[in-house]
Amino acid sequence: MPENKIIVLDFGGQYAHLIARRVRQLGVYSEIALPDARSEKIRSARGIILSGSPHSITDKNLKFNPEIFKLGIPVLGICYGHQLMAKELGGKIGRSGTREFGKTDLKVERDEGILLGTPEKQVVWMSHYDQVMEMPPGFELLATTKKCRIAAMGDHRKKYYGVQFHPEVAHTEFGMEMIANFVFDACKCKKNWSMQNYLDRAIEKTRKKVGERKVLLLASGGVDSTVTLAILSKALSKEQVFALHVDTGLMRKNETAIIKNALSKLGLVELKVIDASKEFLSALKGITEPEKKRKIIGRLFVNISEREIKNARLEENQWMLAQGTIYPDTIETARTKHSNKIKTHHNRVEQIVKMIELGNVIEPLEQLYKDEVRELGKKLGLPDELVWRHPFPGPGLAIRVLCSDGRKEKSKALAEIEEKASLKAKEFGFSLRVLPVKSVGVQADLRTYAHPALIEGKLDWEKLERASTAITNEFNEINRVVFAVKPRKISSVKLKKATLTGKRLNLLRETDAIAHDEIIKADLYRSIWQFPVVLLPLNVNGKGEAVVLRPIESREAMTAEFFKLEEKVLNRIAERILKLNGIGAVFFDVTNKPPATIEWE
Repeated sequence: MPENKIIVLDFGGQYAHLIARRVRQLGVYSEIALPDARSEKIRSARGIILSGSPHSITDKNLKFNPEIFKLGIPVLGICYGHQLMAKELGGKIGRSGTREFGKTDLKVERDEGILLGTPEKQVVWMSHYDQVMEMPPGFELLATTKKCRIAAMGDHRKKYYGVQFHPEVAHTEFGMEMIANFVFDACKCKKNWSMQNYLDRAIEKTRKKVGERKVLLLASGGVDSTVTLAILSKALSKEQVFALHVDTGLMRKNETAIIKNALSKLGLVELKVIDASKEFLSALKGITEPEKKRKIIGRLFVNISEREIKNARLEENQWMLAQGTIYPDTIETARTKHSNKIKTHHNRVEQIVKMIELGNVIEPLEQLYKDEVRELGKKLGLPDELVWRHPFPGPGLAIRVLCSDGRKEKSKALAEIEEKASLKAKEFGFSLRVLPVKSVGVQADLRTYAHPALIEGKLDWEKLERASTAITNEFNEINRVVFAVKPRKISSVKLKKATLTGKRLNLLRETDAIAHDEIIKADLYRSIWQFPVVLLPLNVNGKGEAVVLRPIESREAMTAEFFKLEEKVLNRIAERILKLNGIGAVFFDVTNKPPATIEWE
């Protein structure tokens, strides 16, 4: 008899692991395997799910085990997996000339199979270029969208289903119902897994891996590192665990003092605080490229850790490094075999990767997402003030202060794109210009590094979202859209030479503190998942730099929607920020993920 589990074949998609996480949420164990896993391994499961991929199905297929379609086991194909299933079983794949990223309206043609019990009209989350043009023999059309005729298909006899959209992401309205239909109805699985199982395993694995060694944890004060600290404290003796907080000079206002106070109250281990701000700012002086910033910061964290270990007179084989790494950190750094690198997280620089290969790093949360980490935090008895802290990136404000050498990109093609995109924005009642900076994005599981577009007009969140989606879907050169909050009329925008300086960091610290203060006053802190505030190296209207507000709502950071602030709250934030010397405009990021990442760099 097959085991009560689902196997996810990972073709490198950004959401591959999220699929397995959703199955676990349903109370069923799931694990990830490579696409070419042997039939013996796959046959042990009750069902198979094929993930998305950054690769095109029209290119040479990724290496996979074709026997998956001969095992008599139910299969669900998602995005790339949907296309692969169609191609392998006799259908046709192609490019329709249109792309879909983000929210899409789905029309259900048949209320059956994985769509059983879901409404005729619903919102799903798309991220694709290719699509199924013809279904294989034996399949029926289950759902469509305006741009994708075969958005869902099924062969009920074989229990084979394919969907072009992503049911695993939180922003697909009835995604969990669809996955539940596959797991319980098609695969006949039973609920027998819980987060307590994960915690018990994490404690056991930590004890086994660490043994008699000592562990140094880089304690940022965020929920990830704090929950990691709590697990280490459960698994190991107090004498084995060292907690180190590094003040990088890239922190938010009063951050280190707040963290020191909160972690000291827990009393789990003794906390050491180091002021390394001069060291970090010196190393980052003059650096404008975001990937270089991230790598420099990551290397410095390792160097400081090794320095502390030497001070403690520990030999190399006597200690390990602990990190609060969670899954989104690793997948965006191209952790899996076929995935695309979106950006290098500070906890995945080359030195740390080598330490991982040597077995010298312990990461109890690396398979989890933020909301799962919070659930663990509650189980471990951590206070709400720590469990519900907004996520803050390891590189800190360094990746929220955008830098530039001042040289504007000259491109006739970009001017033409701006002209065409302006016509698209006009359809929604907005004017548009392409900004002379770039930011990181993720589209069809691929990294993009493209321009944001600034749109001006009347504040209307629904229109802004539709305009943003239309513009980023149509123009490859634009992966993000921002709205001019104050002033509403932008007469001039000029790129300026600007690097990572104490003055610019302090300016962003103050703007971030204002935004944080106002959402607490408005009782929105728990409603907003994260609220990055970004400083752009632009001179706006000849008055100062531009600030971008980026509040988002999400569950696990793999997808996100911009948070639609009440206009009075937004205006209060903007008015206070504009009083700061050196700020010329306040913009608001109206882009979902995808196509934009949460952070700009």
